[in-house]
Amino acid sequence: MTTQDPAAEGRRRAEKLLEHLSEDDDAAVDELLAGLTDVRDLVFVGAGLTGIARAEGRVLPTAQRAQASTRQLKLGQLRDANRDDPEGLRTWLRRSGEEILFIRSLQAAVARLP
Repeated sequence: MTTQDPAAEGRRRAEKLLEHLSEDDDAAVDELLAGLTDVRDLVFVGAGLTGIARAEGRVLPTAQRAQASTRQLKLGQLRDANRDDPEGLRTWLRRSGEEILFIRSLQAAVARLP
């Protein structure tokens, strides 16, 4: 029997969540999140999202990077407050994904500057 790497699976699910969010496919987002019933699985998806957010936030200009870092801290507080609550962790995942889309929109705006 082959055991999947939980971190790799979390990252794959994080990418899928971002894909659904970027397509404004709320039904697919809800379906993906509803399929994550184990707190451990939810946390691995969150770790994947956090890694993406931090990596993408590093390329922002200094002030925007600082603001993104503050938002990451607040998302961490949301995660901690819902540590044992799968529904609360699903909210954390959705907001984390939305944060990445926001970071990407900031990156696009910076790229358009002369």
